Amino acid sequence: MFGNTKSTSSSHVSDDKNKFLLEKKMARQKREWKAMEMNAVIKIQKHVRGFLTRCQFLSKIRNNLDVAISYKDEQIDYTPVLQPASAVFPSAKRFLIFFTKDQRVTKRFECLCKYILHSLNSAVIQENYMSMLLNKSLSASWIEHIKQLLVCCTQFTQLKPENSADMKTINTLLTVLISFTSTTNWRILTGKSGDVLRPAMNQLCTNFLSHVKEKSFFQSMEGLLISGLVKPKPCFKAATFSAICTLLLRMYNAGSLQTNDVVRELLLHVLSVPSLVYHMETLCNEMYIKFLSERIFTRCLSFLSSHNAIQAIAITLEGNRTLSLLANLLQLGLAEKEGVVDNLVQFNNVMNKLLQLCGQFMAGRSKTSKSHWHPILGWSNQPLDHNEAIPFITKQLQLLWDPKTISILFCELNEFSMSLSDEEARKSAGQKKKKGDKKNVMLKLDSSVILSTCTACSMYLSAKSVLVHIQAEILSGLAFHPTLLKQLWILISHLGSSSGRVKVILDALTNQMSESFESYTNSLTSVLALFCDAAVMLFMILDDVEMYEDQKPFSLDDLIGLSDMLNQLVFKIIYYDVIDWKHADTDPLFNAAHSLLQLLHERDSRRSFAPPNHWIIKDIKPAQFISSIDKGNTTAQFLLQKMPQIIAHKDRVILFRKLVMSEKESLGLTAAARTISNVTYVTISRRRLLEDGYSQLAGISAHALKGVIRVKFVNYQGLDEAGIDQDGVFKEFLEETVKRVFDPALNLFRVTDEQKLYPSPISSLQDNHLKLFEFVGRILGKALYEGIVIDVPFAPFFLTQVLNNMKNSMYSYLDELPSLDPALYKNLSYVKHYDGDIEDLDLTFSYDEDFMGQLKNYELKPGGRAISVTNENRISYVHYMARFKMRTQIKEQTQAFIRGFSSIVNYDWLRMFSTPEAQKLISGDTVEIDLSDLRRHTQYFGGFHNNHRVIIWLWDILEKDFSETERSQFLKFITSCSKPPLLGFAQLDPPFSIRCVEVADDQDTGDTIGSILKGFFNIRKNEPAGRLPTSSTCFNLLKLPNYSKKRILKDKLRYSILNNTGFELS
Repeated sequence: MFGNTKSTSSSHVSDDKNKFLLEKKMARQKREWKAMEMNAVIKIQKHVRGFLTRCQFLSKIRNNLDVAISYKDEQIDYTPVLQPASAVFPSAKRFLIFFTKDQRVTKRFECLCKYILHSLNSAVIQENYMSMLLNKSLSASWIEHIKQLLVCCTQFTQLKPENSADMKTINTLLTVLISFTSTTNWRILTGKSGDVLRPAMNQLCTNFLSHVKEKSFFQSMEGLLISGLVKPKPCFKAATFSAICTLLLRMYNAGSLQTNDVVRELLLHVLSVPSLVYHMETLCNEMYIKFLSERIFTRCLSFLSSHNAIQAIAITLEGNRTLSLLANLLQLGLAEKEGVVDNLVQFNNVMNKLLQLCGQFMAGRSKTSKSHWHPILGWSNQPLDHNEAIPFITKQLQLLWDPKTISILFCELNEFSMSLSDEEARKSAGQKKKKGDKKNVMLKLDSSVILSTCTACSMYLSAKSVLVHIQAEILSGLAFHPTLLKQLWILISHLGSSSGRVKVILDALTNQMSESFESYTNSLTSVLALFCDAAVMLFMILDDVEMYEDQKPFSLDDLIGLSDMLNQLVFKIIYYDVIDWKHADTDPLFNAAHSLLQLLHERDSRRSFAPPNHWIIKDIKPAQFISSIDKGNTTAQFLLQKMPQIIAHKDRVILFRKLVMSEKESLGLTAAARTISNVTYVTISRRRLLEDGYSQLAGISAHALKGVIRVKFVNYQGLDEAGIDQDGVFKEFLEETVKRVFDPALNLFRVTDEQKLYPSPISSLQDNHLKLFEFVGRILGKALYEGIVIDVPFAPFFLTQVLNNMKNSMYSYLDELPSLDPALYKNLSYVKHYDGDIEDLDLTFSYDEDFMGQLKNYELKPGGRAISVTNENRISYVHYMARFKMRTQIKEQTQAFIRGFSSIVNYDWLRMFSTPEAQKLISGDTVEIDLSDLRRHTQYFGGFHNNHRVIIWLWDILEKDFSETERSQFLKFITSCSKPPLLGFAQLDPPFSIRCVEVADDQDTGDTIGSILKGFFNIRKNEPAGRLPTSSTCFNLLKLPNYSKKRILKDKLRYSILNNTGFELS
């Protein structure tokens, strides 16, 4: 019991101890907090007292200044009351000591500046603020004071030029800077004593400029210029802008400052201000002229031509401001002109480098999550700043392709061309050659004309590549320059013969690739690339009259030489692996040369200017080339895709048929692999041929349509026609379907004045017209797939759209408009060549057309009704109108036709053929009928044979008595097509056949032993002179009675084919 009592007592003692310690700890913490509070109060009081003291001190300084310059706070209109300068100077000096660099310019500081400016005009020497300079004891202090004043006057950051009050402040500050950086208006220097002091004072002004420069003068001017100029409408008036320009020129001209450092600052902070030079010319032309007279551009060009100077500046500026610098230098240089002409290669190289550096900030052709849209550069890695200046920058950049600029940059090329023209004139006049004249002028690759032309072309290529959204304007300016393209071609043509030129360019390209050049700088390849790009633009605009008749700017001989060179060059670039075919599509030279080559080939295909076989590469052996394609040679496949014209049309047709057969084999559609599942059976009523064909074939798969189609006809009496379709009946079905579908009365298709077919713009009057067009496309594709020749003459503009699926951006609708609407073409040509102001014609980008008795208005482009046609946009109007008539109006019909056609025929195969070649593929060749070939591949039935008397007469009549037109009608009478197959009559399926018949078609039961013997031995029951020859076009079969006389055969045959009697008159 006693033990428990002791334990309890000990526990109480411990608790009391802990409680005591805790109380002491809390008391100690409380004392510490109180001490901290007291210290905090003391510090706060210290800072407050300090702040209040400083405020009182600054207030005293301000009050002293206010008294000295007679300034009252919040005074609206301040009028200085001059005091002795010695009384003002101490107060002003103390005031500026506490005027920090980042402090906003106050009203008091502005009034101080006004006071000082007012005092400078005082004739009383004691009141003139400059008088302090004459006081030896105060002059040093006064100089430091003025330096500080001038630095404070460059604080424009928080001033807004669009605010009238701030603009007044800006003008005051600029006037102070102007006044103390030149002795021109210093009244204390008047008189003889002033002349003595002037040199020292001029040096003082230079010192002031040097000090201000070190205190971020150029950065301050940059901010002020941007805030005042980079607006939809600049805020500066002429006086303000003149003051800024004056200060800049003083800084530039200060003797000790005219170093590369000043030029660098000028480029970084002044000439990089968006549209600066443009506004200088328009707002302050006097200063613009002074800038030109100082040859600032020439100095900048020299600096930028030094090693790595451009890269350093462009990295500091980045893309948007680099573009502004380029635009300002461009305008300044072209205005100065002498600086460009005297340093042509330097100018081109500097512009080129600046353009390439701008290109480094481009984000590519497509938008990414980090890209920003730039109206000139496209997608950029930088956000667009100062977008208000874009219209002005664009105007500056337009100088790049101004005719005067082009003439300056290619002046040496012009002199070279003119010298050749003079030589040709002397030769044509029969003058003797001057000493030193050469028979053929061959340019050396290191000649000055080559170098200057290469650098200019390289610069324009960079501009085209970087300034993506004004690329078309650049190329248009180059293309339509009166002499440039012709002179570039003269230069290229004087590199050697056609093969010699190709070798020179290939060597240049090879060296370039091996040295891993980043661009086409200073290489002959840049000349050819730019020439091709601009020529493509030109040929897209030239109409046939300009190209073939006027022959401007190129003669037809020029076109022959140019196309031959390009054909060889593009082929050898790929064939000899100068450029890997995998990268060819991204190579500027290959793309440019290939585009021009294909454009020239298309023009030649439509209207020939080149001799026969001009496009065929003679180094190629067609059989080996096609074999290499079959074996999967990717180079050969690429060449065939890009320039199929290098092998003959016949060889491409053979390849086409091989490709079709190869696909049939892979799909199991050949005769050997044919199964019942690959055969589609259809029943067609002759009364509803088109409707039944559409209902039964439009819905089947493309695979099934590529297979065998067996047709059973139901005659007009509703009875099944006898006979089994062995492809002949299907051929008849195709022919009859085509006749009905392409009949203009159905209103799916129309015909041009030349009887060429194209989709009707008002086909929508037919129900399901687009599905019908798709069906027609499938039927035509099936005919082409099976090699069945159908006499359907398509309008070239429509077939071009079908073949290219509008992927060819170089196609010009205007070229083929005469075939559709000659009257419209004549009117558009009048607009294109109109000499006066086109606005007098009161045209807009819209078109009125009568539709079912109602006048409908179509806009050629969005908002076209409100866009007037002007001299500047009339070329665009002409092409928009042609596009509307030949593309827009039939766009849906064409796309539906293409869907059906391409579901059967692989479009990659069709790229091998031009539009005229594809028409031959569909309708047969346009050459004369080869009767010997036809005779070799003719089969005979019913007793006829090759040496039968009637057969001998027949071939003799066709050869000697029939004209070529009659022979074509004979072929059409039997095969339904007037043109021979492209690969000869061996490819005709079914084969061409002649059968001896004795009875009418309705009594004909086919060949029997008796009928064959009678035909063979010329045994006749009756003279068949009253009967006519007939045909079965589905089997390519001529049914010929066994006539007794050659004259009867000739007359009957001629009557039949001229009247196309067929079955009905037999």
